[in-house]
Amino acid sequence: MAGKKQTTKTSSPSPNLFPVVGIGASAGGLDALKQFLQALPAKTGMAFVFIQHLNPNHVSILPEILERISPIPVQHITDMVHIEPDRLYIVPENKVVTTSDGVLNLEPRIKDHRKNDIIDQFFSSLGLVHQSYAVGIVLSGALSDGTVGLQVIKSYGGLTFAQDIGSATFDGMPSSAIKAGVIDFILPPAKIAQQLVEINKPFQTDAAEKPNEAEKSEEQVFKLILSVLRARRGVDFQHYKSSTLKRRIIRRMALSKTETPSAYLEKLKENKGEQDALYNDMLISVTSFFRDPETFKVVCSEVFPELLRAKLEKHDPLRIWIAGCATGEEAYSMAMCLQEQLGNKAAALKIQIFATDISETAITKARIGKYRQSEIEGLSPTRIQQFFTKLDGSYQVNKSIRDMCVFAHHNLLKDPPFSKIDLLSCRNVMIYLEPVLQTKALTIFHYALNKDGFLWLGKSETTGRHTDIFNTFKAADKLYTRKGPVGRYVDVSAYARDTMFKDLNDDLRKEEEKDIFKVAEEAMLEKLIPPCVLVNEKFDAIQFKGATDHWLSLPKGKPSFNLLKIAREDIIHELQTLLLQAKTTREIANKYTIPYVYNDLQHFVNLQAIPLTPGDDLYFLVVFQPASSTGIQPNIFEASRLGGDDFYDASAMRIEQLERELIQTRANMRMITEEQEAANEKLQSYNEELLSAGEEQQSLNEELETSKEELQSTNEEIIIVNKELIDRNEQLNNARLYTEAIVNTIREPLLIIDQDLRVIRASRSFYIKFKLSEKEVEGRLLYEIADGEWNIPPLKKLLERILPEKTVMEDFKVIHDLPRIGKRILYLNARTINIPGSEQLILLAMEAASENK
Repeated sequence: MAGKKQTTKTSSPSPNLFPVVGIGASAGGLDALKQFLQALPAKTGMAFVFIQHLNPNHVSILPEILERISPIPVQHITDMVHIEPDRLYIVPENKVVTTSDGVLNLEPRIKDHRKNDIIDQFFSSLGLVHQSYAVGIVLSGALSDGTVGLQVIKSYGGLTFAQDIGSATFDGMPSSAIKAGVIDFILPPAKIAQQLVEINKPFQTDAAEKPNEAEKSEEQVFKLILSVLRARRGVDFQHYKSSTLKRRIIRRMALSKTETPSAYLEKLKENKGEQDALYNDMLISVTSFFRDPETFKVVCSEVFPELLRAKLEKHDPLRIWIAGCATGEEAYSMAMCLQEQLGNKAAALKIQIFATDISETAITKARIGKYRQSEIEGLSPTRIQQFFTKLDGSYQVNKSIRDMCVFAHHNLLKDPPFSKIDLLSCRNVMIYLEPVLQTKALTIFHYALNKDGFLWLGKSETTGRHTDIFNTFKAADKLYTRKGPVGRYVDVSAYARDTMFKDLNDDLRKEEEKDIFKVAEEAMLEKLIPPCVLVNEKFDAIQFKGATDHWLSLPKGKPSFNLLKIAREDIIHELQTLLLQAKTTREIANKYTIPYVYNDLQHFVNLQAIPLTPGDDLYFLVVFQPASSTGIQPNIFEASRLGGDDFYDASAMRIEQLERELIQTRANMRMITEEQEAANEKLQSYNEELLSAGEEQQSLNEELETSKEELQSTNEEIIIVNKELIDRNEQLNNARLYTEAIVNTIREPLLIIDQDLRVIRASRSFYIKFKLSEKEVEGRLLYEIADGEWNIPPLKKLLERILPEKTVMEDFKVIHDLPRIGKRILYLNARTINIPGSEQLILLAMEAASENK
């Protein structure tokens, strides 16, 4: 996570499959925690870790305080303490806590560390290790510690809570997390405890309390819920991590106030809005700019220079694919890094960054490229100034960076992949997938990458056993390079065993694997079933059973697993026609006594192709059965077709074989002719559609041309209007300068007053005559000038009573003693003026004379 310290201890998921709840608080958090604990039952099956900002110089007595009210044992954290359910662990003073594989680790706090982020550090390690079993709660506190850590927990499928702002003594921490959009539930502390217990109930798999039939029924309901989502949005979550899916479903059950999965299923079927809400909850779109900064530094300093060097020499485009881009921060981070490295050379190289995600909402936000202040906190001020524009309180990525990125809605496991990719980043996506989909994803990545292309995975992800298609480049940073020839990717999900919502107990799984009866059944099948090959719709071999050496061999030159390329020459034609027949009719196809040569001896084989459609895809099981060289054995395809002692005449058999081949060839020719005619009809139809589309395009071009002319005409009108406005502005400026010059030139003092008798402007002669300054006059009420010197009753009568009625007054005589210049006789001329679109003003001109004059 950006800006967070992560040790190698937190690099792998924990096998401890019980929820670990991290509770973060600061000022006012102790009272909130007490409310939380008082509402907590003694047995929840969850562990609780309380992290609070403490004074590093004072010994904490929190355990002693909380022991009196806590329904579960309270324990002060010591280094390498093992986490156990139904316990509350308290952080000691002046320490930073992280977790690794069910163990709490203590590290000293860095004294000169400016940001107090101990909650973020613990939450980040909690999410990374415990993933969907991690729960983060922020209670009362100032500032924003905990928000970044909650993003990590949510990104790994965990649950997040925040204390509602109304009940928090200090709302800084809860408010920051809520505004960041990473909170699942906003509740008072006591309600958080109740909600947490309710959500965790379905995960308490106690066989003694839960009958087997009820458990199976519940699992079936969860599968039906996923079927509703598949029908609604076309995404199959069948092989996603079951624990994560369950928690997402139960979260929606809690929000919709539904108590049982079956009741929620009925509600889901009738409510499309709830279907969309559940679908969006399944797609956890959480990321940040320059996420995992140390790894990003390696990519920018080692991977990009190597790719750019080759691309600049050959003038080839640099192609990057970010699979699972969420809201686009990673794509823009890469674009910024490339822009920094290339500088002025950026225009000489075509850069294509394809960023895809299954969430349409996330892609929409990514395209706009507009982020809140809290979402760009990980960026330096230099990068913010260089690559962002402030807009309506948010920050938008500059157009030059946005143009480098292409965002698209794309299902990684279903839609066709991109090709000729130089760097493929797929971080924190495979953690949600079962092994069968992980294998499929890695196969797709291998297909998409160029030779020696780079693959970048998340901190908890790896290529695993697929060392035949990927080399390790930087193991610590999860960077790999592609190896091996380009091949076809195989959709292995369709025939994979359904492991949806399987038992998460490893011990039970191991006992099941060692079941002696299943071992015996597998051994029997291995001996009895004939040799066979499972192939996909393109006839690529997926699985081999039994010894197939007699009929299949590796080809020379470029390796391939296509059945028609590895079959022996004598049976290729028969095998091809057999598969085409099964593919066309979707029925079992057989061929008997096909001759072939093996080790310079004549042999015969019976072939059978069985179409399989476990899902949307088509597969074939090709079965081989040897036939005797002296007589055809009874075959498995048609019982007792020929007797075991029947012999044949070699010449008659050869004639029969050639006749069958001739009949088959004619049938194939007819089929190919029909297919060709159908293809021609389709081409004709496509041609007509293209012609129609061309006409529509021409019509659109004409409309665009007309629109262009209209826009041009409008632009010309706007230009004329702008010129007129510029002329008028110049006239106004000239008039203003002329007026100001007159006001400052006349000898008689002059005041401009608004209708509230506040002085707007005074002439230069006024300041000189009455020995006043602009600061004392302008913006003040007339009666307040010079500490009330101008609070003259006759003048007040003139301005408030006489003038509103007459609008003009000349030679109005006022005698008044002005402290600064003495007693004076004032002759006043006053006039009201009405300016259109503005308030009424008063012009007050005066002539001052002493009594002697």
